[in-house]
Amino acid sequence: MSDLKRVHNFNPGPGVLPLEVLQEAQAELLNFNGTGMSVMEISHRSKEFEAVIQTAEADLRELLGIPSNYKVMFLQGGATLQFTMEPMNLRPAGASADYVVTGAWSKIALKEAQKLGAARAAANTEADGFNCLPKSLDLDPKAAYLHFTSNETIHGVEFFEEPTPPDGVPLFCDTSSDFISRPIDVSKYGLLYAGAQKNAGPSGVTVVIIREDMLARVPENLPVMLDYKILAESGSLHNTPPSFSIYMVGLVFKWAKKIGGLAAVEKINREKAGIVYKAIDESGGFYRGHTVPEARSLMNIPFRLPNEALEETFAKEAKNAGLIGLKGHRSVGGMRASVYNAMTIEGAKELGRFMQEFQRRNG
Repeated sequence: MSDLKRVHNFNPGPGVLPLEVLQEAQAELLNFNGTGMSVMEISHRSKEFEAVIQTAEADLRELLGIPSNYKVMFLQGGATLQFTMEPMNLRPAGASADYVVTGAWSKIALKEAQKLGAARAAANTEADGFNCLPKSLDLDPKAAYLHFTSNETIHGVEFFEEPTPPDGVPLFCDTSSDFISRPIDVSKYGLLYAGAQKNAGPSGVTVVIIREDMLARVPENLPVMLDYKILAESGSLHNTPPSFSIYMVGLVFKWAKKIGGLAAVEKINREKAGIVYKAIDESGGFYRGHTVPEARSLMNIPFRLPNEALEETFAKEAKNAGLIGLKGHRSVGGMRASVYNAMTIEGAKELGRFMQEFQRRNG
């Protein structure tokens, strides 16, 4: 490894990756597992790549405690494509689906579902500025499924308890930005999916976890690359998969296991987020968090300064200090610190110190 100084990367995605994982990938980039080739060059039909994808799945199953009656797929197209595949595959003809809308991504998911059939908001917190979780849900007992987004990347709102659907209605979740950030009970879900580029690896691969009985809903004659049943039965190898991205998420899964599994990951994440929220809460209003305390995300922390000119200065000076990616989403403005799994505690401390010093000079 060169002595090039690495920055603290607070980008919302693609996000920071564990240095240990990057170093491992670097070390075997030209000669993977004695093949004399990069993992980017080996055939996806080879026994070497078969071992890569099987090991990645096994490690993910161990991390999340995925029951044996669930299929794991490594697909392409991001969570955005899943917004289409979910209703296309799993909402029977004539049925409606319920969506809990708590931010930009669940709002988009609902809009995509409505292009293909009936879907409604069981709750919508947009009138509150997407800064909270809904106090109640208006649930359809005959809904095909109940969809929610466990963590809203833009607005910094996170569910720490799943919504409870009516009996017989499966729970579906876009878990892209808090995937493998803490333990969850997979058995509560019919479908989970996550774009890898927040917590699990580089962009290019989407992890889909589906309960096997859901596959009976898949209609005939869907386009082959949009058909959950075909993709699940092929072991994610119906066509050439995003092999390097799958290799990288496999390394991240091993790293998460090595540091103690998801309980340990959650403990570290709570400490990191707590450092940044403390800087906000103890600023006397100089920094203003977007989200109500009980819904605050451990992954994405949006906040404002007294005016936009100060926000521009903050972003510029933070970048000069090696704190990268802190500008908020254009739809919300302000700042946003994304403290995904691979962000170090020291990185969060550096940001906290910078925030205190910036306030001292500008408050």
